[in-house]
Amino acid sequence: MFYELNDEQKAFRKRVREIYEREVSPLVEEYERKEAFPVQLYPILGAEHLLCLRCPKEYGGPGLDKISECITVEELNRICVGIGASVMVQGGLATDPILHFGSEELKQKYLSPAVRGEKIGAFALTEPDAGSDVSGIRTTAVKRGDTYRINGSKTFITNGTICDFVTVAAYTDPSKRGRGINLFVVERGDLGFSVIKKLKKLGNHSSDTAELAFDDCDVPKERMLGEQEGGGLSQLEGTLKSGRLTYGARSTGVGQAAFETTLSYIKRARRHGQPLSRSQAIRFMVAEMAMSMEAMRYMTYRGAWLFDQGVATMKDASIVKLFCSESVQSIVQKAMAIQKHAGLRADNPVQRFLRDGRLSKIPEGTSEIQHLVIAGGLGL
Repeated sequence: MFYELNDEQKAFRKRVREIYEREVSPLVEEYERKEAFPVQLYPILGAEHLLCLRCPKEYGGPGLDKISECITVEELNRICVGIGASVMVQGGLATDPILHFGSEELKQKYLSPAVRGEKIGAFALTEPDAGSDVSGIRTTAVKRGDTYRINGSKTFITNGTICDFVTVAAYTDPSKRGRGINLFVVERGDLGFSVIKKLKKLGNHSSDTAELAFDDCDVPKERMLGEQEGGGLSQLEGTLKSGRLTYGARSTGVGQAAFETTLSYIKRARRHGQPLSRSQAIRFMVAEMAMSMEAMRYMTYRGAWLFDQGVATMKDASIVKLFCSESVQSIVQKAMAIQKHAGLRADNPVQRFLRDGRLSKIPEGTSEIQHLVIAGGLGL
């Protein structure tokens, strides 16, 4: 049973934190204002082997485990959730399906450049009328000789405005609900593919998010993932299971940032002429924050350990995602309550943590969907 990081993993965390503090921290305020992702980060992180961490060495990746991936996600999201979102999609949703189900040609063409940060990937599943209900998507892919013609629209697509390729979910057989889905790789230059608009959001400002359109977009049949039509739902389930565990690390990262900022504020602030740290009410609140952080971190890395052992279920992943995304709500709300009016200042990162933390409940399946998955895993 996994309980504690070993010395090698602790050294890895230290190295990762130093890199992110050096390369990412100076960019946060500027790109939060711009509401854009600093694309210059991709080759930098690629050179540091911090993109697509579980990608095997044969494709240029470091070939690390899920625990190591969660370490990097926690540390990056501790600094900036928006930037973290774009990097997470690159190393997970956009490339995982290609790694596990793509042909050797597709792996060489997309994985290796993605690992180096030379190509940026996106993942297109969510639609205006379907998100957590994967089977409810309406995008279709109709075979026409040696190509598939894709028609439909996708929304809330991370990296949508900056991607070089996007992994798209579409029905090849709409009569087979869920089972008739396939995944395709669409390139930015493909005719019929377009970015409709960039979306403005409550949080995650430094993550580019877009609405995409596919209008008679023809892609070669070789860019379909898998050897036959159908089976895309099971491919998506594997990808989402990994992503939900990663989301535990994401929530843990923003929670840690809020906790550290609040603890620093408490130690230096005074209220009613007394050090704030002597207030029993404040001490109780920060103790609860610390307790939540310990529980979130344990849940996340236990889930990652189960994943590395090959025994993690979708229920396990949903428990991690639900617990951590809900727990971080309490942490950021306490952080704001402790700082009161100071937390509302635009130059105080606590307001950003509050906004970014709120979005943890929605992507990778809403909290409501996680409840249903867990209940289903219990036989209900």
